[in-house]
Amino acid sequence: MNDPHVDSQPGLPGHPTPVTRSTTMSELRGEVSKALIGQHDVLDQALVALLAAGHVLLEGVPGLGKTLLVTALARAMHGRFARVQFTPDLMPSDVVGHTVYEAATGSFRLKRGPAFTNLLLADEINRAPARTQAALLEVMQERQITIDGHTSVLDEPFMVFATQNPIEQEGTYPLPEAQLDRFLLKVVLTYPSAEEELTVVQSVTTGRTGSQFQLQDVMAVAGPEDIVEAQNQVAQLHVEESVARYAVDICRATRNSPGLSIGAGPRGAIALVRTARAKAFLAGRDFVLPDDLREIALPALRHRVVPAPELALEGRGADSILLEVLDQVAAPRS
Repeated sequence: MNDPHVDSQPGLPGHPTPVTRSTTMSELRGEVSKALIGQHDVLDQALVALLAAGHVLLEGVPGLGKTLLVTALARAMHGRFARVQFTPDLMPSDVVGHTVYEAATGSFRLKRGPAFTNLLLADEINRAPARTQAALLEVMQERQITIDGHTSVLDEPFMVFATQNPIEQEGTYPLPEAQLDRFLLKVVLTYPSAEEELTVVQSVTTGRTGSQFQLQDVMAVAGPEDIVEAQNQVAQLHVEESVARYAVDICRATRNSPGLSIGAGPRGAIALVRTARAKAFLAGRDFVLPDDLREIALPALRHRVVPAPELALEGRGADSILLEVLDQVAAPRS
């Protein structure tokens, strides 16, 4: 692929080992942690989204490891990876592909775009115009691509990690709330601790030229088919009616909160249940606890609500208001 916006890897070296429910996700976490220092909550939330077959919006200032997280995860799961740098001149065809006329045969040939992959990194998604954003979000929702009447179903697993920089808004096209709602989780990356930052600096500068992280130590411990099997297992986890009702109650409480001008819709409750099942799977359980919902509530809901203007002026963000809502909603006792 010659598009300067796109960086694609058709495959990664290694010999994936057979998947087992008790070990695979912990092995994936261990392999990614070889490259991604710190950011433990971020990695766990990425694995939750992967198991729940959802997409992730990554938000954080540059240099916190967003790209590193996705490339290391793709390598550990032996999946195909592609990166697209979103810019104001990026067209939908640069993401999904287009047809090319071949004079020698007198026919059109489908040239697949970077969206035909397992893990797609949409870097700085808010720098592309709405038309290109919508093309990607349609692929995320439908998991298929139609070009000139020809429909192609994407290989599973298919997951999009979209990044955005919260401090640079000039020249950007913010995602509308209806499009933000398509992401299963919004994961916020923060600065590392002093010790973690020292480890990062030493690992990059010791005996190396340049500033690139090395991924050679990250080994493939599963294959894409193993991830799909794990996703199917997650989908079968039992959720008590009381726990599902707790998810609904949380989302309904956000709509009545004076601190929020817009609350979470039904898709928010669905996201809570899906991600709570994945958390239970990671914990080795075949049932969901109310605590699973509470622990994943912020990344599942923060992009589905809008703080009231007066609180936004005071610097109150969605997370602090959601924590207040969670404290007001009674969890089921059993």
